[in-house]
Amino acid sequence: MHEQFDAYVSARYERLKHTAYLLTGNRATAEDLVQTALAKAWVAWKRIEGDPDRYVHRIIVNTHTSWWRRKWRAELPAPQLPDRADPRDFTNEVGRWQELREAVAGLSDRQRAIIVLHYYEELTLMQCADALGCSLGTVKTQLTRALKRLRVQSELQTEGTK
Repeated sequence: MHEQFDAYVSARYERLKHTAYLLTGNRATAEDLVQTALAKAWVAWKRIEGDPDRYVHRIIVNTHTSWWRRKWRAELPAPQLPDRADPRDFTNEVGRWQELREAVAGLSDRQRAIIVLHYYEELTLMQCADALGCSLGTVKTQLTRALKRLRVQSELQTEGTK
């Protein structure tokens, strides 16, 4: 059993950490979130049937939501990323990534979770509903609202640059 958990963590840790980063927008918080989720999963590992990803995703989302509700925000993101020395120019890509990250961060917790689980983790809508503990209809509604909000934000940014 310990070997199965160790193998799962070895195989999935970086992916889980990136998922948590997409939810939190902060690397340190994402690492804390994944560590907490894996500690909770370890305790319940004997009871987890089938794919452990859906159980761990649910722990990550629920823990993130509970931290957010308690206003656990000991660390604040820097307003600007520090300059990096690189001979190639990634200015446009970084700018677009930053805009996307800010737009997704502006969504509600549930909408952000659905966007991350569906588009980054490539879960089906039904798997998202299962991971979030809600109905398929709720996931569809929240996804539609999130995408509409992201489109409106994108249009406003495009109009602002003209």
